[in-house]
Amino acid sequence: MHRLYDFLRRHPTGVDSFWALLLLGLSGLSVIEGSGQGQGSKIVATCTAVALCVVITLRRRAPERMLLLATAAGVAQLVFDVGPNVWDFAMLVIIYTVASGHTRWASRYALIAGFLAPVLTAFRWPDPPEYSSTGKSIAGIVFLTVPFILAWVLGDSVRTRRAYWAQLEERATRLEKEREQQAQIAVTAERARIARELHDVVAHNVSVMVVQADGAAYVLDGSPDQAKQALETISSTGRQALAEMRRLLGVLRTDDSGEGGEYVPQPDVEQIGDLVEQVRGAGLPVDFKVEGAPRPLPSGVELTAYRIVQEALTNTRKHGGPDVGASVRLTYFDDGLGLLVEDDGRGAQHELYEAGGADGMGHGLIGMRERVGMVGGTLDAGPRPGGGFRISVLLPIRSGR
Repeated sequence: MHRLYDFLRRHPTGVDSFWALLLLGLSGLSVIEGSGQGQGSKIVATCTAVALCVVITLRRRAPERMLLLATAAGVAQLVFDVGPNVWDFAMLVIIYTVASGHTRWASRYALIAGFLAPVLTAFRWPDPPEYSSTGKSIAGIVFLTVPFILAWVLGDSVRTRRAYWAQLEERATRLEKEREQQAQIAVTAERARIARELHDVVAHNVSVMVVQADGAAYVLDGSPDQAKQALETISSTGRQALAEMRRLLGVLRTDDSGEGGEYVPQPDVEQIGDLVEQVRGAGLPVDFKVEGAPRPLPSGVELTAYRIVQEALTNTRKHGGPDVGASVRLTYFDDGLGLLVEDDGRGAQHELYEAGGADGMGHGLIGMRERVGMVGGTLDAGPRPGGGFRISVLLPIRSGR
C-alpha cells in the first residue's frame, strides 16, 4: 500500500492518464450507442469526449488552459445538441483542480461556470411537457448544481489547507534561521566574554609576576629574604592565575562531570580588597576605601566592578611611571555602585592606554566599556587634573533582580 501511494505521488500525470483512458472507453460506448446525443452529430460527440479526456490528462500541467478547453467542449455540446453524458464528469474534475490552485481568476471563473452549467443544461434540454413543472425544474437545476459547487468547495478547501501548511513550513524555516542566528550571536558574545576574561587574568597576573621577578633578580644578592618573598608572591600569583584560567576554560567543557568543583567562582566586590593587597605586595601603593553600606549585588555588576579595578591597577603599574601611587573608591548608592580609580603617574604610556588599550592593542578601555555597557552602566576615563589618570564608573542596580 505504501509503495502504491509513493507511485501515485511521484507519477500524478500517469494516474490522470489512466482515468482519462477509462473515461474515453466509457464515452466511446455512449457514442456508439448514440444515447444522449439528440440530433447532434456523432463526430461532434466524439470530439467533445476526446477534448474532455485531454482535460483530465493535462489538468495538473495546464489547469487554466484545460478549464478553457472544458468550457469550449461544453459550448459545443450546447450548440450541436450533444446532451449530457459520462464525459461531462471531466468538468467536475477541472473545477476541483482550478479551485485547489493559486490562480484566483480561474477559481472564480470555475465557480461561476458551476452555477451556469446546470441552468443552461435545464433550458437546452428541458423535460417533456407532461412531466415538467416550475417546481420540478427548479429542483432539477439545484440537483445538477450541487455536484459542481461541491467540487469547487472541495478544491478551495484543499487550496486553503495547502496554503496553511506552506505558511507553517515557512514559519518553521524562518524560526530555524532565527535560532541559528541567535546561536551564532550567543557564540560570538561568549567568545568575546571569554576573551575579555582571559585578557584581564593574563594582563593582571602576568604583570605582577614580571614586576616581582624583576625585583627578585635585583635584590637576589643583597637581600635574599626580599627575593624569597618576591618568589613566593610569584608562586601565589601564578596559582591564582591558573585557578582563574581553569575556571574560564571550564565553561568550554561539554560534560557535567564532577570535575566542575575544581573551578573557582567568579570574582566579586568582596575580593577587590584581596586584589588591592596583591597589588600592594607587588610594590604599588594603593589607597582603598569603601563608602556606603555594602550589600549583595547582581553577579554581573560584581564581576564588572572587580575586572575594572583589576584592569585599571594593571595599567597604572605598567604605564604609570616610577613612584606612582593609586587610589580606589567603592561607593554604594541606593540605585547603583560607583567606582573611582585614580593614579598620580606621569607615564606617557597613559595616552596610549586611553587611545587603545593597556597593551596597545585595543583591549583596555574598549574592554571596560563593553563590560560596563553589558550591565547598563556609564564609564568616564581620561587624564586627571594635575597629572595621572582617572577612571570613573557608575554601575546601576536594576530593580527586581
